[in-house]
Amino acid sequence: MEPETTPSENNPQAAETANPRASAAALLAPGTTTCGFTVTHVETIEELDADAYVLFHHASGARLLYLACDDENKAFSIGFKTPPANSTGVFHILEHSVLDGSEKFPLKEPFVELIKGSMQTFLNAMTYPDKTVYPVASTNEQDLLNLMDVYMDAVLNPAIYTKPSIFQQEGWHYELDVPEGASLRDGELRYNGVVFNEMKGALSDPMSVLDDAVGAALFPDTAYAFESGGDPRAIPELTYEEFLDTHARHYNLTNSYLTLYGDFADVRRELAFLDERYLSQENAAGRRIAAERAAGASPAALAPNPLAMQEPTVCDYKRVEMQTTPENALVGMGYVIGQALDTFRTVAADVLFDAILGSNEAPVKKAIIAAGLGGNVTSYTSSACQQPYELIILQNARPQAAQEFRNVIEDTCRDLVEHGVPRDRLEAVISSNEYALRQRDYGMSDGVVLACEALSTWLYDDDAATDALKYADTYAALREALDGPFFEDLLRELVLESNHCALVELVPVGAGAGEGAEAGPADAADTEAAKLAKIKASMSTAELHAILDDVAELRRQQEAEDAPEDRAKLPRLHVEDIGDARPDPACTLDNAAPIPCLRHSIPTRRLAYALTYFDLTHVSYAELPYVKVLCRLMQQLPTAQHTAAELDSFIGSNLGFLTFTTEVFQQPNWKLARPVLLVSAGALSEKIDALASIPREVWAETIFEDTDRMRDVLTQLKIGMEQTFITAGHQAALGRALSYVSPAAVISEQLGGVDFYRFLRDLLDHFDERAGELCDKLRELQQRIFTSTGTVASFTGSDEDYARYWAAAGTLGLAPRTAPAKELYVPMPEDKHEAFVIPSDVCYLGQSTDPRALGIATDGSWGVAANALSYGYLWNEIRVKGGAYGCGFRAAADRQLAFYTYRDPAIDPSIDRIAGAGAWLGELDTDRDTFEGYIVSTVSSNDAPVKPYALTKRINGAYFSKRTPGYRERLRSEMLATTPKRLRELGSDVAQVAEKAPRCVFGGREIIEASNAGWNVVDLLG
Repeated sequence: MEPETTPSENNPQAAETANPRASAAALLAPGTTTCGFTVTHVETIEELDADAYVLFHHASGARLLYLACDDENKAFSIGFKTPPANSTGVFHILEHSVLDGSEKFPLKEPFVELIKGSMQTFLNAMTYPDKTVYPVASTNEQDLLNLMDVYMDAVLNPAIYTKPSIFQQEGWHYELDVPEGASLRDGELRYNGVVFNEMKGALSDPMSVLDDAVGAALFPDTAYAFESGGDPRAIPELTYEEFLDTHARHYNLTNSYLTLYGDFADVRRELAFLDERYLSQENAAGRRIAAERAAGASPAALAPNPLAMQEPTVCDYKRVEMQTTPENALVGMGYVIGQALDTFRTVAADVLFDAILGSNEAPVKKAIIAAGLGGNVTSYTSSACQQPYELIILQNARPQAAQEFRNVIEDTCRDLVEHGVPRDRLEAVISSNEYALRQRDYGMSDGVVLACEALSTWLYDDDAATDALKYADTYAALREALDGPFFEDLLRELVLESNHCALVELVPVGAGAGEGAEAGPADAADTEAAKLAKIKASMSTAELHAILDDVAELRRQQEAEDAPEDRAKLPRLHVEDIGDARPDPACTLDNAAPIPCLRHSIPTRRLAYALTYFDLTHVSYAELPYVKVLCRLMQQLPTAQHTAAELDSFIGSNLGFLTFTTEVFQQPNWKLARPVLLVSAGALSEKIDALASIPREVWAETIFEDTDRMRDVLTQLKIGMEQTFITAGHQAALGRALSYVSPAAVISEQLGGVDFYRFLRDLLDHFDERAGELCDKLRELQQRIFTSTGTVASFTGSDEDYARYWAAAGTLGLAPRTAPAKELYVPMPEDKHEAFVIPSDVCYLGQSTDPRALGIATDGSWGVAANALSYGYLWNEIRVKGGAYGCGFRAAADRQLAFYTYRDPAIDPSIDRIAGAGAWLGELDTDRDTFEGYIVSTVSSNDAPVKPYALTKRINGAYFSKRTPGYRERLRSEMLATTPKRLRELGSDVAQVAEKAPRCVFGGREIIEASNAGWNVVDLLG
C-alpha cells in the first residue's frame, strides 16, 4: 500500500528528467499558493547549495521549510514546540508512544515495522529540552512518502487514546515479583517501563546530572528547569489523563514545524500528499481539544505550555550530591550567551570559548589544569535552546574546588580581556569550523541535521526559519573582527560582566545526600525502594492482584500478533523496488608513488584526505598499550619546530583535522590480525602543502620530555574511557566478550579496551616512578613505527591535488626500519565471564563470538537474519517486555556474531530471552511483505550513502582485511537471494551462538549481584 498520488504527480519519466531546483523555482514563486501552501519567503543558501522555500498552510496553520538541493538522500521531519512543565518526562514518553500504532496503521509498533521494511537512511525521533522532532530520510522517494504517511498519522492520530497499555509500556507501570510459593505480601513491588529504565541509565551519568542541575540553576523560572527526558523519581507521578491532555495540547498543527529536503523532481507530490491526507483533515488531538472546549475548558487550559524567557539571574553556588565514585566529582560553570535569534553572537561566542577552552593549550583550560583543580576540563555551547549558554565542566574535581574553579576562569578571562585573546587560536577555530561546514559530514542524513538545526531559531520566530543555516557572512564578519577588540569586548560581557550565570558542584557521596544538598537522580535507589514499600503496604490484596492481572494483560497485548489485515495497511517497499547496486568507487594501489598509495577518485567538494597506515606487526604484545599512549600524546606535545601551543594553533589553522589512532584488521585466517597505527588528515584543496608537511612534523619531531603535560593528557584519556563505560557500556561489553574468543579482539583490548584501561590506570597510579621509562619507550616506538617499512598511504582528492601532494610530501620523511622487529605474540583467548561494576542503575550485556570459532560459515543472509532477530524477536522480548532501552543481534559478515542489550534493568531475564532466539528463527513463519521487508531494510543498510572520508576508510578497510574484489556486491546479492527457508536453517546456528558465545556485562553492583549467571565480578573503576 502506498500514499495516494495523482498520475500527473507521480510520473516516473518526469522524475528522471526534471531538475529539482529548477522545478521548485518554477512552482514556488514568492506569494504563490500551491496545494494549500502559500510561499512566504524564498532565498538561495549558497553554503548548502540549496534553495530555501518557507511556506504556510492556511487551513491548518502548519509551517513548512523546503530545502531544494541535489542530494538524493531526501528527508522529511515534523517537529512540535514541547516545553515541559514538570520532570515527568511526558514529552519523552509521548515521543516513544505515538510510534506504537495509529488510527490508519493500527499495528503494535509501526516504527519497528518500518525499520524492518524500508530503505530508510534515518528513522527515529528526538526529545529536546523544548521541542520534539520526528525525522525520516531515504534515497527512494516513494519510500520517503511511505515514511511520511506513517509518521504523520502517528503524531496526529496515535493509538494512545484507545490503548492505555502503550502508556504503561513506554512510560511506567507497577510490577509485582512474587517468589514461587510466597504470598503476595512477600512480593517485591517495582516500576517498569522503557522510558523509566532509559532515564535511570541516562541519569546514572554524572555529566547528565550536572548538565540538568546547571540548566535548572540558569533557568529556574522556565521549562529548562525541568528534565525533559524524565526524572525516574517523577515519572511515576505522570497519569494517563495528563499524558493524553499533553498530547492534545501540543501535537496540533498550529504548533508544528515541517521540513522537506532533497532532490524531489516535483515537490507538488509531497505538498499535495501533506495537504490532502493530513493538514486539511481533522485529527485525534483536535477532536479531544474540541470535546474539552465543548465541555467548558478555558482557552488557557487548552493551550500549549508556555516557553518563557528567563530574566537574568545569578546562582553563586549550588551543590548536588550523587551516589557515584569519587572520580566522578564535577564542577560546572554556566554563562548565558544571549538569545537564540542572535545567531551571530551565538556563533561568535562558540568560536571564542573554543579558542580559550578547546584544547590543553587554550589559555583558560591550561590555567585550570595548571591550578591542579581536577583531571580534565570540557566545555560546549548549548545552542539548541531559547537562550544559548556555555557550560564549562571540571572533571575529576578536587574537593571544595568549585569557587577556585570559577576564580581561575574569571581571572584568566580578565587577563585575556586586558592583553588580548590570542589571534592565532581564534583564527585556528574559525578555519577549523569553516572546514567542517564545507565537509558537511554530520554522521547522518544532511536533511535530518538541517531540519533540527533550523529549529534552533525557527522555533522562536516564524520569520527565522533559515537563520541558523547560513554561516558565510557570519564567518566573514568574524574574520574581520580579528583586527579589532570585538572578541575581548564579547568575553568581558559574557564572563566578567555576566548577570546570568551559575556555579554548580556535583559531589559524590556514599549513602544519601547530606543536609542542605540537592540529591541527584542516581541517589534515588533507596528512596525508590522505600517509596514502593510504602505504596505496597497501603495496597489491599485485591489491588495487588490487580497489578498481576494488569501486567498479564499487558504481556498478552505485547505478545499478540498483529492482524494480517492491519499489517497489510502499512506501506512497504518490495524487493523489486530496490535499485541496482552501486559498487564502491575503484581504488588503485599506486606503487609508483614514493610510498605505495591507495588512490581514490571520489568527489570531495575541493577537500583532500591523506591517510598513512603504519604497520604494527613488529611491535610486541606488551608494547601495544604504549602505542595507544603514543597516539594520544601526538599533537599534545611540542615538536622540534613548534611549542605545544603553537602547534595546536598551527594545525587548526591549516588542517581540517589530524588524528592518530589504531585499527586492527582481521585476516581471512581468523586467528590472524593486522594492527596498524593510522594517521588521518584532511585539508582544503588550497592547503595541500600543509596536508603533506604537518602530519610528518608531528610523527617525526614530537618531543617526549614534558611529563607533567603527558600526565594531564593521559588523565583526560582515563576520564573519557570511564565516561564511555558508563554511557556506552554495551560497546565495551561486546569488545570484551569477543576478546574471550578472537585473537584480533585480544589485540583491540590492548589498544583501547578494558586491558588498556587497566594499563593506563596503573601507569597513572605510578606515574612519577615510571615517567622516565615512559619517555624512553615512546621515543623508541616513535623511531621504530614511523618508517617506510610496511607503510601504505591513501589519498582522496582531485588528480591535481594528488600530484601536488606528492610533490610536497616526497617520501614523507620515511626511511626503511633499521631497528629489530619484536614478535607480536598474542595470548590465547579465554572466556573470563566478567561482570564489570560501574556506577549505574542499569546494565549492558554483550555476548559475542567469531563465527568461525564455532564452525559457522556466514554469508549475506546473516544480515537479513540479524534484522529479523533484532526487530522481530529481541525488540519485543527484551525492550517491550523487559524494559531495556535497546537490544539487538549483530552479524558483521564473517567477523562477528553478537547479542547485546543497552540500559537493561536486569541481566538474567535478557539471557533467558536470548536463549530462545534460535528457536524463534528456526520456526520463522511470516507473510511475504514482512519477509521482503527484512531483505529491503538489510540491503538499505548496505547501500546507504556515506561521505567521502567514511567511504575512503571503508575501501581501505577492505584492502587491509584482504577482502576479495566485489565482496560487498556479493554480500548484497546474497541478501537479495535470502529465502524464509534459509533463515530457518540458520536457527540452529543462532541457538549455538546464544548457548556458546562468551558473555560480558557492565552494570551497577546491585544488578550484577542479583544475577545467577556466576560472573567473575570486577570493580572496574575502583
